[in-house]
Formats: sequence, structure tokens, C-alpha cells
Amino acid sequence: MQKIISYNVNGIRSALSKGWLDWLQMVNPDIVCLQEIKAHPEQLDLTLFEERGYKHFWFPAQKKGYSGTAILSKHEPDHVEYGCGIKESDFEGRIIRADYGDVSVMSVYMPSGTTGDIRQTFKYKWLDDFQNYINELRVTRPNLIIAGDYNICHKPIDIHNPVSNANSSGFLPEERAWLEGFVNSGFIDSFRHFNKEPHNYTWWSFRAGSRDKNLGWRIDYLMVSDPLESRLKRAVILQEARHSDHCPVLIEVDF
Repeated sequence: MQKIISYNVNGIRSALSKGWLDWLQMVNPDIVCLQEIKAHPEQLDLTLFEERGYKHFWFPAQKKGYSGTAILSKHEPDHVEYGCGIKESDFEGRIIRADYGDVSVMSVYMPSGTTGDIRQTFKYKWLDDFQNYINELRVTRPNLIIAGDYNICHKPIDIHNPVSNANSSGFLPEERAWLEGFVNSGFIDSFRHFNKEPHNYTWWSFRAGSRDKNLGWRIDYLMVSDPLESRLKRAVILQEARHSDHCPVLIEVDF
């Protein structure tokens, strides 16, 4: 049984300063998919991860202090793929993949459109490119676990105020339609597979005590391709972890 965590840490150095490593040791996952690391490996003391039994693979953005993904793993992957061959995405360090036997685990940081029209347009193009990339990848790697910050709430149940956020990036009809299509193309939203309850969120604004009031959005997912359904054992949101404006999500899956 493998325990896999996805966590947008909003800066790995910031998370480390908030006791993240102690938390990691307590939860003891086999694989950790990180997003928004905002650091290059040479800016980190990598022995901190190695001392806790993790191999580590980093795919930072070219731009310092921005974006980037990483995978920590207790087991040596058979292969690590840095990027997806789409120049604009790889420049921002948005996708890294580790292969273990017949299962592939990806850490993905999907773009946000909150800064305006230019990035929203970039986001729509990125989503289309990503769908095409995954369609192609599944021909050779059908057993996929796509962990990450998708920057999209799927349904009204996934956001604290769907009415007032109807025109907000991350809950726009086009974005939600894309995510619906992505799931329908052959993926299981692992959390919703086990839990249909409302008020389960993974991101909260830093403003106005949103987290303490649980006024959040569920934008972090562990999507599992359909062939892995029978191997999926558990999925939870770890809301008590507070090292970021996101919290981690976890699945247990039988490799």
C-alpha cells in the first residue's frame, strides 16, 4: 500500500520554517507531490529530505521564486520525466512525473487566471494542451495518478459561496466544463469517490479569517485513472496541516 500526498506548499522554504518536516515525518507518506515550491534545489539543504528517507526530484520554474513542482519518494522510481514537452508549461516548471512499475505519479501545478485576462487565456490554452498530453500519455502509461493544484473548483459543493464566485477565475463555467470533461475522459476524483459531504476545502484566502471560518475552495485533487479504481483504498483532506494557504490531500492506493 502506498500513501501519496499532494501539497501546494506556497513556497517550500516558507513551509520548512513552519515545521513542515516534523509534520511530514509524522504522516510518513511514501510519495509527496509538491506544487508551487518557489525555489531551486541549490537554495535548499537537500540533506533534510535525505535524512528522512526521501529521494527528491525538483522541477523549478526558470523564474526564481515562482511556481515549480517536485516529487519526494521513499522508493527509487524507474523513471522521472521532467516536464511535458510544452515549452510554456515547462518554462514554469508545472509538471513532473515519476514511474513505478505500471503506475505513474504526476505532480501538476495548473495555472491560475486570477491576475487578469492574459493569464486566463494562457490557462485555457494550457488546459487544452494538458488534456491532449494526457490522452497521448495514457496510450503507454494508462495507470496515472495526477496529483496537484488544479486551480479549479469542480462543482458548487466544492466552493463556500458558488453564487458570489460565479464570475471568479477558478469557478468559471468554461473551467468547470474542462474539469468535467477531464474526469469524463477516464479519471476518478479520489476524494469524491469516498466522500460526498460539503464544506471540504483545500485552499483558503489569507484575508478575513477565511480559514478559521472554513470559507474555502477545493482546488487540490488526486485524480486517479479509471483502471486504478479497484486499487484505491482511502482518500482524505488533511485540513489540520497549516504550512500554506492550501492543505494537503492524501490517498492510499495499492501499487
